[in-house]
Amino acid sequence: MTTAARLPDPYGSGGGANLADILERVLDKGVVIAGDIKINLLDIELLTIKLRLIVASVDKAKEMGIDWWEDDPSLSSGARRREIAAENERLKRRIADLEAGAEDSVRARDQESERELEAAPDGNTGKA
Repeated sequence: MTTAARLPDPYGSGGGANLADILERVLDKGVVIAGDIKINLLDIELLTIKLRLIVASVDKAKEMGIDWWEDDPSLSSGARRREIAAENERLKRRIADLEAGAEDSVRARDQESERELEAAPDGNTGKA
């Protein structure tokens, strides 16, 4: 018969590192997991999947030059604001261009009307 004192400790508290220590170490140092999966049929490559996984803290990732989440509008409110501001600027420029084109077109019509009036001998263009 086995007693409770003889059963192994399921959490390994007998001098080993606990989960928090391991997680802290992994996040502090960073872990890279890389692998490729290839599926071939009769020496014909049908599918290749390349897996790259990095587990690290935000500070460690920035230290390694990884900061893609800062520019992703779905993950960063700052990136979302920058994207909206850039879109607003594009729209303002487009509106200004359209308004300038409309003003030129109105001026051109006015000048054409003036020419027609000057060309008519009695000041009547003959239009009903």
